[in-house]
Amino acid sequence: MASEAEKTFHRFAAFGESSSSGTEMNNKNFSKLCKDCGIMDGKTVTSTDVDIVFSKVKAKNARTITFQQFKEAVKELGQKRFKGKSPDEVLENIYGLMEGKDPATTGATKATTVGAVDRLTDTSKYTGTHKERFDESGKGKGIAGREEMTDNTGYLLPRTGWKNIFGVKR
Repeated sequence: MASEAEKTFHRFAAFGESSSSGTEMNNKNFSKLCKDCGIMDGKTVTSTDVDIVFSKVKAKNARTITFQQFKEAVKELGQKRFKGKSPDEVLENIYGLMEGKDPATTGATKATTVGAVDRLTDTSKYTGTHKERFDESGKGKGIAGREEMTDNTGYLLPRTGWKNIFGVKR
């Protein structure tokens, strides 16, 4: 059980920290572990309790905790979460909650697909000059769709002046 808890510790310790080796965990990731694994239930163990326990177990000037300090913190939170059980049972229950868990990314930034957004971005419903900016498949035409491109149908003859497409002088 402890090795599984250690693997979970390392996964959460490295989460969101590109330079982290996964051996030490900061307060943010400790809170995330407690929340994602169900140690923090919002009633008996709150986010304030988690922060207080983290501050208790870490070294005076440190910002992170090691796995040994993590075990102490989990033991203390477990006694609060599972009142009336022996310390061994508490640790077993906490490790059971942590088993096989990964940092969750649910609720992270998502693209919204509300009805209004779909309606506004559907190029088949565009009218007027905006319709000219897209082809039949809905792909933009780029600069050709934004600017009036000269089609060079008129031409200039030497000494005679401008002629339009019908060959009539002006």
